[in-house]
Amino acid sequence: MKKFMAFLVASIIATGFSFANKNTAKADDDTTPVVTLGSSLTSSQKQGTINTLTQSLNGASYKTITVTGSDLVKYLNPSGETFTSSSGVWSSAMIQKTSSGSGINVKILNYNGSNNITTITANQYKNAALTAGITDANIYITSATPIDGSGALAGIYAAYAQSGNTLNQSQVNAAQSELNTLSSITQDNKNKDGYSDAQLNNAVAGAKADMAKYGSNITNNQITTIVNNQLEKNNLTNVITNSQKQQIINLLITIKKSGALNSNSFKEQAQKLSSQIQEGAKSIFNKLNSQDTKNWIQKVIDAVVNFFKGLFGGAIILN
Repeated sequence: MKKFMAFLVASIIATGFSFANKNTAKADDDTTPVVTLGSSLTSSQKQGTINTLTQSLNGASYKTITVTGSDLVKYLNPSGETFTSSSGVWSSAMIQKTSSGSGINVKILNYNGSNNITTITANQYKNAALTAGITDANIYITSATPIDGSGALAGIYAAYAQSGNTLNQSQVNAAQSELNTLSSITQDNKNKDGYSDAQLNNAVAGAKADMAKYGSNITNNQITTIVNNQLEKNNLTNVITNSQKQQIINLLITIKKSGALNSNSFKEQAQKLSSQIQEGAKSIFNKLNSQDTKNWIQKVIDAVVNFFKGLFGGAIILN
């Protein structure tokens, strides 16, 4: 199931990169939405997928790309996948470039009333897209059949590249690793008190923004400190395991090595992503902020009590 989404995505990449290398690209290539269609879809599924993905366009024009197993082999296998030319492709996506500074927006759309993306969340897609080098875009994802959605970004990469935007393969590899890491941590902590996917992705987006302040010369120790701070800010310090924390640290080191921090827009896009995640999960973050305030007040009370304890050398009871 995990490979179904990747199938679609890779095909998109293949076609996308080939378009990016053409010098005869039309002037509107950068703004015309691109729809990716898995080669394994039936005729009716293809039309249903197009209808689902393009509903926000209100009749505006778009382009289509067909994704095949060969495309997955060419563009996803370098990141560790094991696709073959006969691999099937069902999941689909659409990417639409937006104005500068708007950030990366992702929506997972129901197909015939059902959300068939069973594992990957919108926030996980956003973080991975950021790592891959995508900026300022609306991304829509759907599937005609139930799949985990792990490969959907491949199609997004290809569609993005079709508009003439070159993507670094090292960053694409890091993005695929990120998608797998964050989805795995969320699955492991599913229904665990004090945990939400929004908190994890907000912590990772915040860590990326903090890393960008240092640039590509940031040390591994500095990355570790940043992760600890972000986990504390998002009330995850005592929720995720040490092993999971190390996975996040290793992931961010991989992102650093990919060259993502060399982008001038990386920090801005990461900060924008963090704001979007918090806006999309207000109930969670309002609760966290309230708890932070309570904790701060308690720290002040504790400090005052300890001060007078030391001053008078005795116990102080607060009624």
